[in-house]
This record gives sequence, C-alpha cells and structure tokens, in this order.
Amino acid sequence: MTAKRIFDLAFSSLGLLLLSLPFFLIALLIKLKMPGPVFFIHYRIGKNAQPFRLIKFRTMKVGSGKLSGSFDAGDTSRITSLGKILRKTKLDELPQLFNVLKGDMSLVGPRPEVKKWTEVYPEKWEIVHRVKPGITDNASIIFRNEEEILSSSNNPEETYRNEILPKKLDLYINYVNKHSFFGDIVIILKTLKTVITT
Repeated sequence: MTAKRIFDLAFSSLGLLLLSLPFFLIALLIKLKMPGPVFFIHYRIGKNAQPFRLIKFRTMKVGSGKLSGSFDAGDTSRITSLGKILRKTKLDELPQLFNVLKGDMSLVGPRPEVKKWTEVYPEKWEIVHRVKPGITDNASIIFRNEEEILSSSNNPEETYRNEILPKKLDLYINYVNKHSFFGDIVIILKTLKTVITT
C-alpha cells in the first residue's frame, strides 16, 4: 500500500467521522427543501478509463432522465437555492469521501469526467487516466468559477470543449507527471483557503 493510499484512507475516515454531524444536517435539509433523493449518483471515468459511481449531495431539482448523469454544460436552471450554497462552499462534494474510502478516487488528483468529455482529446486523457481521479486539484482551484463562465457563454459546450477543457487537461497532465505527497498537501491547503475566502 502506497503512502498516498494510506493518507487517503486515514484522511477520508477521519473526515467522515468528524463531519458526520454536518453530513447528517445537510442530508436532512435536502430532504426537507428538495423533494427527491439526498444523493446525486453520477457515472464518471476513473483510473485506467474504468467507469465508477461518483456520489455528491444533490443540488438540483429532479428532472426527467437527469439522475443518470446527463447534465448540460452551463445549465444552472435546476440548481436550487440550497444547492447554490452547497456548491459555493463545496459541501456538495463531501460524499466523495466515500469514493476515496472505497478506492475509486483519491483526495487529490485530476477531476473525473463523464464519458462524453473523455472522448474529446483522447490522447491526453490516456495520460490523465494513469492515476486515480481526485476530489480536488489545481484545475479545480483555477476554474472554481467554471459554472459562471459557462452560464454566461452563448455556446457553453463549445466554450467548455475549446477553451476550458484543454487548459484543465494540461493541468491534469502536469499533475500526473509531477505529483508528490508534499504537493498533494499544498493543493489541499490551497483548496481549503479558496473555499474559506470565496
């Protein structure tokens, strides 16, 4: 077992324990204010291009066919008022600690994408998929306002495909080539600072 996996197991276990009360309160608020399931299950592509079920707190109104994972780039029309808060604070990502505990994800690593977008620039994704995806990374910090950029675009899908995704992939590949235990700690601290100050 690598040092990275030991850290993932220890941190995710401790995180789930310490955050159990906030976890319960968020789940309760979702049930009270947003009819439907508490969690949003989304199929993503992970290490070695294998699909897995990513879990988040649900932030959108339930729509026909949407819980299977289809979500249009820049579409914020179904995000609820509670969902906006959860997204801004990144609290909707907390359930991914279960993904880390299970071994599908790491705390730090390239963010996993839906299959549709991994079929764009496949030669770059081949490199990215050599490591486990993560809850956070440098691209997540740099593009923390991605939804705002896409929602203000005349063609969100083209903006994502041609402007945002290539930059994110370059950052992902840089992580694959240069990641280290110390570097992961720095990214976690930068992520916490970003969440607290924005």
